[in-house]
Amino acid sequence: MKSLTTILLLVVSNLFMTFAWYGHLQFKKISWLHGLGLVGVIFLSWGLAFFEYLFQVPANRLGFEENGGPFNLFQLKVIQEAVSLTVFTLCAVFVFKTDKLAWNHLVGFALLMAAVYFIFKK
Repeated sequence: MKSLTTILLLVVSNLFMTFAWYGHLQFKKISWLHGLGLVGVIFLSWGLAFFEYLFQVPANRLGFEENGGPFNLFQLKVIQEAVSLTVFTLCAVFVFKTDKLAWNHLVGFALLMAAVYFIFKK
């Protein structure tokens, strides 16, 4: 159960992270955000990043083996990267609609999943 909870918390965290890091690039599509300067964008992104950390820190604490969780640090990091790229890809393709998923993306993701496999290999 801790494995699933850790991964779900990382998914939510990465949704906030994606919008904090890349959402401001979509502000031209939102009329009331057109005039927001760089400082305003930074503060808005920091506000979103706060919520990212509200989910990311508990995910890592819950999932870390020295806190009773199932994962070591390498495993947590690789899970985080796999979740991050999955969430980012879904947002880029279906929410931001800025990019199309291509064959080279799929090959790259397959290689990342291979990395997950090897990190978990005993």
